[in-house]
Formats: sequence, C-alpha cells, structure tokens
Amino acid sequence: ADDQESLRKITTTLALKNDEITNFICCLKQSLENLEGNSSRVQEDLETEFSSLHSVLDELKDSMVTRIKQERASHTYELQSQLSACSKALESSEELLEVANQTLCSSEADDFTQAAKDIKDSVTMAPAFRLSLKAKASDSMSHMMVDFTQEREMLQAIKFLPVPATPEILVSECQVCDNTVTVQWALPEPDTKIDHYDLEHRRTNYEGPPRAREDYPWMVVEGIRETEYTLTGLRFDTRYMTFRVKACNKAVAGEFSELVTLETHAFLFKLDAGSSHQNLKVEDLSVEWDSCGGKIIQDIRKDKNRTNQSPMHSPARTAMNSPKRVPSARVGRDRFTAESYTVLGDTFIDAGQQYWEVRFDKESKAFAVGLALRNLGRFDQLGKSNASWCIHLNNWLHQSLTAKHNNKARTLDCPIPDRIGVYCNYEEGALSFYNARTKTLMHTFRTKFTQPVIPAFSVWNGSFSVQTGLQVPSVVQSGQRKNSGTSSSNASLT
Repeated sequence: ADDQESLRKITTTLALKNDEITNFICCLKQSLENLEGNSSRVQEDLETEFSSLHSVLDELKDSMVTRIKQERASHTYELQSQLSACSKALESSEELLEVANQTLCSSEADDFTQAAKDIKDSVTMAPAFRLSLKAKASDSMSHMMVDFTQEREMLQAIKFLPVPATPEILVSECQVCDNTVTVQWALPEPDTKIDHYDLEHRRTNYEGPPRAREDYPWMVVEGIRETEYTLTGLRFDTRYMTFRVKACNKAVAGEFSELVTLETHAFLFKLDAGSSHQNLKVEDLSVEWDSCGGKIIQDIRKDKNRTNQSPMHSPARTAMNSPKRVPSARVGRDRFTAESYTVLGDTFIDAGQQYWEVRFDKESKAFAVGLALRNLGRFDQLGKSNASWCIHLNNWLHQSLTAKHNNKARTLDCPIPDRIGVYCNYEEGALSFYNARTKTLMHTFRTKFTQPVIPAFSVWNGSFSVQTGLQVPSVVQSGQRKNSGTSSSNASLT
C-alpha cells in the first residue's frame, strides 16, 4: 500500500511536470511565430524609414539645385545688362572721339569754335560718363556651397533605438485589499527618457506559469506616469490575478517584466435556483418575485406531454431548465414552499471570514437576508427557527426592520439602506449586517456554528440582486475587532 501511494504521488508529479513542459513547449512555439512576425515588421519599418530619409534628401537636393539655377540666372541677367550698356557707351564714345580728332585738324576758325562747343556738349551728355564701372553682380557662387560633414556624421551615427530597461514588479510592495490591487515596480537604473508605463493584468485560476490557452484575456492600462498603479472596483471571481508591466520612451516600448501572480481571495457563490421557492424567478444572481410562478408550474406538470406549448420564458422554465443552473448545494433538496419564499446560495461556509452584499427593492412587501444551516426546512421562514439568522424588512401595513433568529425578533433603530453587506466569521461565530454604502454596523449575531452555513435570502412582492466576489472591507474588519465584546447577540433578541 505504501509503495502504491508513493507511486501514485510520483505519477501525479510526473503528470504535472508533463503538463508544465507541454505548456512551455506551446509558449516556445508561439514565441517563434511571434519572432518571425516581429522581425518582418521591424525590417519593413526600417526600409520605410530609409525610403523616407532618401525622399527627404532627394527633395532637399532638388530644392538646392533649383536655388543655384535661380541665382545663376539672376547674376547672368545683371551682368549681361551691364555688358550691353557698356558696349553701347563705348561705341558712342569712340564716335565722339573721332569727331573731336577731325575738329582739331580743321583750319577754319569759325567752324572750329562751333564744333568744339558741340563736342563739349556731347561729352557732357555722353553715356560713358554716366556708367558705373563696378559689376552689379558677382561671379562668385561660394555662398551656394554646402558642407554635409556634420549631417554625414549624424547619419553615420544612426543606430537602433535605445530600448527601455525591463521593470521589476516589487511583490513585497503590492497590496490586495478592499477589492483593489496596488502594483508597484522599479527599473534597474533610473532612466529620465521614460515617458510612461503600460500595465497588463489578467484573471486566472492558476498560480504557475502562463498557460498556452488562458480563459481570460489581458486587460491593458496605458500611459501610467508613475511606478505604481491601483486597480479599483474589482470583482474577484478567480483565485488569482497576473500582472506584467513594460516601460516606454517616446519612440519604443521595452520588454514586459516577469509575470507576478497575486492571490485574490473572495467569497464566490451563485443562487440555487433548483431549490428556490416556485414563486421566485432566479436568474444568475438576481431574484424577482413572480406571483404566477406556482400556477405556471402546475400548468407545466399537467401538460408535461405538450412541452412545445409551455411558456419559453416562464419563471418555472427558467428555474428548472435554465442552462445557467448550478448544482444544488444540497443534492436532492426539495423546493421551498408555502410562505417560505426562500432561495439559498450554492456554496457552504465552513471556515474563515466571508463578505457579500445584496441590493434590494425597498418597496418589497418583505425581504430577508442572512445565513441558514443545511437542515433548514422547506416550510421554514428565515429567522423563525434555530436554523437561520437574518435581518428582515417588513413593508406590510407598516415598515419595520428587525433582526430575527429562532422566532425571536429585535427591532433595529437605523435607517433602511438599499444595499446591505453581510459579514460572517465562522470561527468566531459572528454574523454582522452593514449599511453597504457607509459600512455602518446595523446588527451582529454572536453564536457558535456547529455545522456549515449557507447564504440565505427571502423576498415577497419584490426583488433583489446579490454581489459576490468581494473581500472583507478593511473598515469592517477593524470594526469587528473594536466591537467584538459589545455587539448584539442571540440572547438579546426579544
């Protein structure tokens, strides 16, 4: 027998290891596929960037060549114009010089005097004496020279982008409480170029390494500026949450950190539609009173051979044949009946501290929430036997809120909230009810639980919905420690 037990342990260990290796092989194959895709992507990006750079250089070259051509054309026009003017002035001056030489050779005094005067007047108005003998444009094009030494060095210095370092999640600094999770991380060395962080989280029921096919997707929180982030308003419907974070500069993102898995303990249960009163329409965690429920069930029983004519969306059909129906907490249990308009949870409490909340219609004729033992009778109303404890709202004739157990009641002098929080400490035998919004204590039963208990609810002419997956709020735990010796007890019920 010992050898068989030892062999079974070895077999279990090997099976787990094989599953772990198989899962790791799947992850490696997925990494290879990702590597191929990522390599092709970055190569295409590189070619696109170089093409863009070539385009910029070509555009710059065309622009600068055009500038040179325009400058050459402008200087050419100025010099050509000045050259033409000088040529004409020279031609006119040579003609005037020839006339002057001929006049000097003349022997007639009267003709000479008049000719000399004319020549003098012509010289005064000659274009040659109005010309500027300084070139209007330079033949130098040195101002159009370029030196790409600095740019060439910059191009030669082009490298792949600096990837931010991989952060490390500081497990000892992470906190899980009040249905919030605070995650802290740090870089190996300070990096002033970090622009932001991206945090990803995923629900899971497995503590080990990631599986090839997870039940839940990654949820992403982008643009975190600090090295800490708090997720609020969570509902813990799995055993764990897995986290990873990466750093990003303005150009590229770094690698994800190592995965960190945090336990998210909370009390989860569903409602047992199979044993609920036939007048209660149970859908997931919501319940609505339906006065026709019993009649519909009777009609279905009478016409059991004519199922095609039965109401497809009737409360009875929903309760008995819904695909969402969960296994009954007590196999083979009879439905609650008569005036016990009760529905139970499907999960027993036999240890620890648990907390859940219920939102109810304050106009309900009657509503109750509390705990019950597994042997609660099908005719028993909550609080009217020693097998259940509850807070009961009565809107029939007059409004009252009472704490009930074993057919004893105590009127509670407190405002009636629209949402009640229920706290159970099994070992301490404490059952407390709170205003869920303000966390104000309404009443506490103190007893000794000798067997597992189960969440219990009752409604007449009304409706309610239950919220599970909640942790015990810190303020409730703190208040329980302070009020452990002063809270109400079963003996105080009168």
